[in-house]
Amino acid sequence: MAQKYERNQDASIYVGNLDDRVTDELLWELMVQAGPVVSVHLPKDRVTQSTQGYGFVEFQTEADAQYAVQVMNMVKLFGKVMRINMSAQDRRTQDIGAKLFIGNLDPTIDDKLLYDTFGTFGAMVQMPHCARDQVSGNARGFAFVSYASFEAADAAIQAMDGQYLANKQINVQYAFKKDAKGERHGSAAERLLAAQAQKNDRSL
Repeated sequence: MAQKYERNQDASIYVGNLDDRVTDELLWELMVQAGPVVSVHLPKDRVTQSTQGYGFVEFQTEADAQYAVQVMNMVKLFGKVMRINMSAQDRRTQDIGAKLFIGNLDPTIDDKLLYDTFGTFGAMVQMPHCARDQVSGNARGFAFVSYASFEAADAAIQAMDGQYLANKQINVQYAFKKDAKGERHGSAAERLLAAQAQKNDRSL
């Protein structure tokens, strides 16, 4: 029986917001400029066989993967800005709940400006996302930023809430939870769970 190949998560990166024209070969050629690539995987729709706008790239070492994140993140490919971060980081931190709502944004604000502004407070779980109208594509004046720690999220709120960005005073606060009406992220329970998960990660 053939053994199933397991990707080294610690040496892998997540690549999002990919254009439909991006192929495994093209992504390989682009990423090999950052370091030796072991494998590239673009998940495809089972019926249409079209790519789904994201993929994973495994490098030989974790250092190569981290370097790729630094040099390739926010690079444009076919006119679309790639969103890149560590695959393993996603897995460990995606459920922490350190998610912020950024409101009253000027229409000129884009994902990259938010990343440059809010990335100074700490590591992000995923790239900031400016909400846009699905039909017109126009900015809706708000965005979400998810951090890998509550310390980073707290620092961002303290520093940026009420500040001016592109001549508009923005408001920064913890986002509402999807499944809990009126309850925001950043609760004591979430912080406790995050601290426990971090402790478990260190003991692995």
